[in-house]
Order: sequence, then C-alpha cells, then structure tokens
Amino acid sequence: MYSPPTDPADRERMTEAFNGAVDELGAILDGPDVWGWFGRTLSARVRCGKFGRCWLRLMTAPADKATGKIWEGNLRAAELFDLGVKKPALYDAVEQEVDGHAYRAELSQYVPEPVLSPSPVLSRDAVVPPDSWWESLRADLSTVAKTVTDRVAVRQEWVDRSVPRFLNLPAPQVIEWETAHGDLQPANLTSRTPYLLDWEGFGTAPVGYDPAMLWAYSLLAPAFAERVRETFPVLDTEAGRVAQIIVITELMQSASRGDHPELVGPLRRMAEDLA
Repeated sequence: MYSPPTDPADRERMTEAFNGAVDELGAILDGPDVWGWFGRTLSARVRCGKFGRCWLRLMTAPADKATGKIWEGNLRAAELFDLGVKKPALYDAVEQEVDGHAYRAELSQYVPEPVLSPSPVLSRDAVVPPDSWWESLRADLSTVAKTVTDRVAVRQEWVDRSVPRFLNLPAPQVIEWETAHGDLQPANLTSRTPYLLDWEGFGTAPVGYDPAMLWAYSLLAPAFAERVRETFPVLDTEAGRVAQIIVITELMQSASRGDHPELVGPLRRMAEDLA
C-alpha cells in the first residue's frame, strides 16, 4: 500500500516533479525515496543550507482539484500548531502545474526518530511506550482539541449515511465536537517523543475521535489498546462511544476497498459491544 504508483508514467512524472522541487528549494537529496499511500505522495530526506537536514514531501492532484482540505492541511496546521504541539515545523512550500497535474512540495523539519509502526495497523508484539510518551501525547491532543478552526474532519451528514450502511446500526447524533488531528494512527506517531505527523486531515470531529482512532488501529495489540483507553478515559463516556462507532465505520468503509482486512473481525466485534 505504501508503494510507488502502479502506472510507470505516474511514477516518472512524480519523480520528475520531486527533483524539480529539490532544485527550486535549493536542496540536495540526502536519503532514499519514500512513497506514500498507493503512491499518492513522494518524500525523501534532503539537506538545505538554511535548515540543515529536512524532509521534503510532494503531493499531487488533478489541477482542477488542487485545493481544499487535504491540499492546504499542512499549511493551516503549521499556522495553528507549529509553536504549540510536537509536530515537524513547516519551513517552505512550492507549487507548480504541468500538463493538467498540480504538485505541492513541502519542506519540513526532519525528525530523526522512527514511527511507531510502518503500517497504520499496530502488530500484536508492539512495544507500549513509557509514561512520558503518553503524557506528551495527551497534552498535545488537549491543545489541539481546544484550538478553534473552520476546517471539518467529520460531518454529521456522513455519519447519518455511513453508520447504517457499514455497521447496520442507527447513526448516532454527535453532540460534542472538538478539533482533531484526524488521522491519529501508529504510522503518524514517532516512537520516542512522540511527534505527530501528517496533518492534512485535521479539523473538527466528535469529542474523543483521535483517541478512538488510535485505539481502533491498535486492536491487534491488546496491551497497547488497553493503554490507549487508560490514557484517554473519554473513551468510556457516551461521547467516546459515539466517536468509536464513527471511527469503526470509517475503517469498515476503508476495508470495503481492500484496506487492512485483518481489522474487519475485531472491528465488527467491537461495534457489537458498543451497540
């Protein structure tokens, strides 16, 4: 899933655009290629005279769709959170349009520590981080939750349509909302600090949404999942129950497209318990 595009032409144009961004930003390539979800992004470590080691990430979209939540997410997150939470600082960005394709390259702080997991789904033998890791994460998510934004990560209209479809349950009415990272899973958390990575999808969501997301992706690692629940007692409230149902629905929708089939059984059992 984290691999180059299946079409060689897409891989070639992404590589060409990435190399162009390296030159435009005055950088020098300093690490191997890292492809994102189904080749939708291309990243690598680079060196810049002004900032030293950096991380350069290129995303692409059809030129007429290169706008909106995902396209501007990291920029908006930098404006709100670069001084308030542990996330890679955004240094610079460049955009270009070539033959109907738009590209956005973002130059960010390089974080020299591994992520919790190379996959969003945590494996059974995952190590549970120390108390300081959980305290830092809880403090950062609290800061994010209190930040005002006009961005939206989850809409009630989507909940109304999707929960009955994928869980065969009545759609819950979300009463309490807060700002969320929006994709809080193990591949977006570093293992030592932790830094929170990949902010494209942040916005308002049901209270408890971020902890519910981390919990759902750790269902195959019981010790880690239990620590999530201990750290975020909101999951044992009515608001947290609603958030978990919504997250399970999202992951079941994703599984219907072939993503993470190993989670389907545990998610169904959890949905039944929550119902």
